[in-house]
Amino acid sequence: LVFAVSHTTRAPRRGEVDGKDYHFVDAATFQRMVDEERFLEHAEYGHNHYGTSSDEVLPRIARGTDVILEIEVQGAAQVRERHPEAVSIFVMPPSFEALRQRLVARNLDGPEAVRHRLALSLREMKRYREYDFVIINDEAARASEALAAILLAGRHRRAGVEERAEAILRSFEEAFRREPVEVSNPPASRR
Repeated sequence: LVFAVSHTTRAPRRGEVDGKDYHFVDAATFQRMVDEERFLEHAEYGHNHYGTSSDEVLPRIARGTDVILEIEVQGAAQVRERHPEAVSIFVMPPSFEALRQRLVARNLDGPEAVRHRLALSLREMKRYREYDFVIINDEAARASEALAAILLAGRHRRAGVEERAEAILRSFEEAFRREPVEVSNPPASRR
């Protein structure tokens, strides 16, 4: 399980590390990546551009690694359109006041930026119905457990295990071809 590191045109905040928190790029580099169709998803959010490169995600998925994209609703819609097999999860704060307090407590943005983020959040909240799952992030432990349960269930979707399941089925069919076994109806079970 890994988090994808997104690209952004915004400046790093205090303590953020290039390549770990984001890939910080200038607007020209970002636009060139858009033009070259290198993004799995990209969008403008809060006067900056964000995007997740296909190279960051697709090779990992091909190796069987679950990849979490922490993206906003525009990008999530692009991913669902291009990759309908993707599992989408909307993480929702327990209330407006809780989100406001979290943004202020982070002390990473000024009052105007916090107000802008809160205004955007209403538009985003209205789109939660588009997602496969919703996690209400009221308690970190409970939200983590919900995420783990969703990931575990996703790993056992038929499409994800089909190749292995078909191999097991073939092993049964081959065994019965080599040595036919007569199958009779089992006796009725008692309760």
